[in-house]
Amino acid sequence: MNVASILDKRRVQWNELESLCDAMESRGRTDRAGGPEHRGAQGIARFSSLYRAACADLALADAYQLPPNTVTYLHQLVARAHNQLYRANQFEPSTWVDVLFYEAPRQIFADSCVRVATILFFGLFTLAMYMGYNEEQFPGFANAVMGESQLESLESMYEHKLNGSLDHYVSMAGFYINHNTGIGLTCFASGILIIPCLFKLAYNAVVLGVAFGYMARPDVTGGDNFFQFVTAHGPFELTAIALSAAAGLRLGVGWFRTGGLNRIDSLRRSAVQAIPVMAAAAAMFVLAAFTEGFLSPSPLPFIFKAAWAIMSSGMISFYFVILGFPWPKRSRGSHSARYEPTTIESDSGDSASVGRVTHAT
Repeated sequence: MNVASILDKRRVQWNELESLCDAMESRGRTDRAGGPEHRGAQGIARFSSLYRAACADLALADAYQLPPNTVTYLHQLVARAHNQLYRANQFEPSTWVDVLFYEAPRQIFADSCVRVATILFFGLFTLAMYMGYNEEQFPGFANAVMGESQLESLESMYEHKLNGSLDHYVSMAGFYINHNTGIGLTCFASGILIIPCLFKLAYNAVVLGVAFGYMARPDVTGGDNFFQFVTAHGPFELTAIALSAAAGLRLGVGWFRTGGLNRIDSLRRSAVQAIPVMAAAAAMFVLAAFTEGFLSPSPLPFIFKAAWAIMSSGMISFYFVILGFPWPKRSRGSHSARYEPTTIESDSGDSASVGRVTHAT
């Protein structure tokens, strides 16, 4: 019997290990996976046995150059099981660096809710900006969305050039942190019901897009001052709004699409997936608030603000796209493996012997 046939027959064990990983990630115990063989020390022993078997299957798949999708699946499965067996609670700076610059951007990049929220927000924002700017093709659109009085208020707000004192900058930075955080929390909290979240996201996108488009018209008063103010902090703020909605949507999807888990366990799993997204949104809101409080209202030339906007957009793209893209991992075919025995304990105090497979170059 060839290696491919042997590995194909072991898919049942892979599926069982995957269900155990789901159980441990959602509740931290193997007894949520199903039968009595998954409870207590017996469940731990079963988990470790399946983990060792998966490591051996991965070595065979690598050595015999099986299809890339099989090898990739086994890499991910072994990594998930390894993280559950050898997770630790102590603070390790190197681990946090790996989480911030490897795991988080990859998880965000692969999250379908992030894609939906980003496409919806920036798509509607761009469309509304074009329609708000082009009065000839879309007469009255800006007035219908924002109202004539709000548009007049927007013009009068930016009628004079920007110039504020240091005290003004500090107070405005605090105001914008509070204001921006409120927007993010509103989008995040409404995500559990999905539809209200999508509505709020679409509404903010259209209103902001119309404001940008209207103020870009050549006959509007204060257009230059408006873009002097919004250009620097725009990339951070707009991205943060989309990410907040994406984190909320992830919770909503977990509540309605359980994948075989009960709703509480599914919500816990979705919350773990939403944490990196919301953390990134919080960082963006803070950066946007400080930029909006200190740089945006300053009398600095527009070229400095535009350069900051370009640089911040590049940083955002690098973090979410370059670091988040699932680049191929380094080949492990030249590695040798060794087995290191160790033990872990169940919640009831029972212990079971397991082994760690490590790779040496």
